[in-house]
Amino acid sequence: FLLSLKLEKKAEGRLQKQICQVVLDHFEKQYTAELGDAWSSVRDVLTSPWCWQHAVLLNRFSQSPGLESSLAKQGYRPAFPAALPYLPAAFRCYSRTAPGRFPAQKHQPGRLKEYYLLNAASLLPVLALEVKDGERVLDLCAAPGGKSVAILQCACPGYFHCNEYDDLRSRWLEQTIESFIPDPFINLVTVSKLDGRQIGDLQPEFYDKVLVDAPCSNDRSWLFSADPQQAVLRLMQRKELSSLQFQLLR
Repeated sequence: FLLSLKLEKKAEGRLQKQICQVVLDHFEKQYTAELGDAWSSVRDVLTSPWCWQHAVLLNRFSQSPGLESSLAKQGYRPAFPAALPYLPAAFRCYSRTAPGRFPAQKHQPGRLKEYYLLNAASLLPVLALEVKDGERVLDLCAAPGGKSVAILQCACPGYFHCNEYDDLRSRWLEQTIESFIPDPFINLVTVSKLDGRQIGDLQPEFYDKVLVDAPCSNDRSWLFSADPQQAVLRLMQRKELSSLQFQLLR
């Protein structure tokens, strides 16, 4: 009950965030043209923090007795149907239709977390990659590390390279790996801060599988920016993202 109250207060705090009108006006023009009639429903969710929620990806390397039954009692169900062409037995992810937030776990050095919170849709490319044991895998733009963690829930690569160019985000990635992967498996993981556009030339045809979660516009965060001037600058930078994304894919 106390946890429920805390979550409600936290959600109320998110609802009180002020929408940056400069950003919303920009989205109105762009997404009305791109999405047509669908934009109105997307807009409703984007501007309503109470509607946002995370799926719960369980960590196969951490014992969590009672967690799955607790999730079931709160209305969580498997996020992906068992009929998917490739769904590893160890891959356990839960979501629910009712709005709400599951509590996040804090980082504690030397202790593995039991689950990772993320958008269930972001796991689809991981499943589509169909990583097999022993393969050489590259996560090109890996921070904050959710997809890297998910890959290691699917299989045990022979070599796993997680790359993140940004220094701050790279430290975040390292912390995520430390929080979810036990020591024997960490030895298989290499974390680098290379320019992702150069890795293909440095190691041509080296990897069996490559995941490219290219830098995105992060619309949801910037919509609630408290600094309109910073938001305007971000909107200008946002226009250059498609070129960077193309170069990373190439």
